[in-house]
Amino acid sequence: MTIKSITDLHIAVLCGGVGSERDVSLHSGENIYNALTRGGCRAILHDLNPQDLSILDDKAIDVFFLALHGQFGEDGQLQAILEKKKLAFTGSGSQASRLAFDKIAAKRVFAEAGLPLAKQIVVKETDTAVQLAAALDGWATRVVIKPICQGSSVGVEIHTDMQAAAAAAIRCRHTYDNCMIEEFIAGREMTVGLLEGKALPVLEIRPKVKFYDYHAKYQDDSTEYLFDTLTDAAAVKRLQAAGETVFASLGCRHLGRADFIVTEDGTPYVLEMNTLPGFTSHSLLPMAARKAGIGPEELVQRIALAAWNNK
Repeated sequence: MTIKSITDLHIAVLCGGVGSERDVSLHSGENIYNALTRGGCRAILHDLNPQDLSILDDKAIDVFFLALHGQFGEDGQLQAILEKKKLAFTGSGSQASRLAFDKIAAKRVFAEAGLPLAKQIVVKETDTAVQLAAALDGWATRVVIKPICQGSSVGVEIHTDMQAAAAAAIRCRHTYDNCMIEEFIAGREMTVGLLEGKALPVLEIRPKVKFYDYHAKYQDDSTEYLFDTLTDAAAVKRLQAAGETVFASLGCRHLGRADFIVTEDGTPYVLEMNTLPGFTSHSLLPMAARKAGIGPEELVQRIALAAWNNK
């Protein structure tokens, strides 16, 4: 099919799904759909159930715009199905999605790329709270407990008491079937949005609570999102370059968001790569795009067109 403009494409926005971030995905999907239709695109909004993928066989759809988060959306499963069917879809392919969704696998890639990382311990099935507490004694003064394969800070806890941390890690592993303990890095929380591999303006996140958790990310209107807080131009360029390295090292495409903690000396420690960033009112990629002069209509059109051109 030869298209004259983006409005020639028929786009299906896939959202919802079955993961812990279903509600966020529904909001993202609605906002993407609205931006597409405001821009004159032909679009439909579809709440995707993994048990019914019949929409993927609709020959009228040219591009599938993925607004799914978490399991069967961001973890490479859906992407693998779309690839097998040779369908055009937004976001990274199955391999990059799998890598980014697995925090340990992603950190191996980041280490090979020479990016600064917090040290971590992977909690094994045979580990006990007593063993973990002993391993953590003197290892760090503050630690972060997190599932290896979740997003939006689901299941994340911060501890200074290592016995409490060990118990939390055991609970985390039982709940999510995997868990890692990461050294807490003190610093400023920064994020770099990526559009077609190029860094957008750096955004700093300043929650009013101690930890930027799910509530602070999606429900708390007191969280501050600030641009231009890094006044050192060299530090800004370093952080943007690190974001582009994160994106490229995983083999991502179209869009993404790299999260960092920037320490007092300006070192950008990579937290993770989000291959399908949200499009809610609190989402960071659309904010960064607006700062760069790219409105929501242009943003979703550019992403959809990139997917069509990469099919």
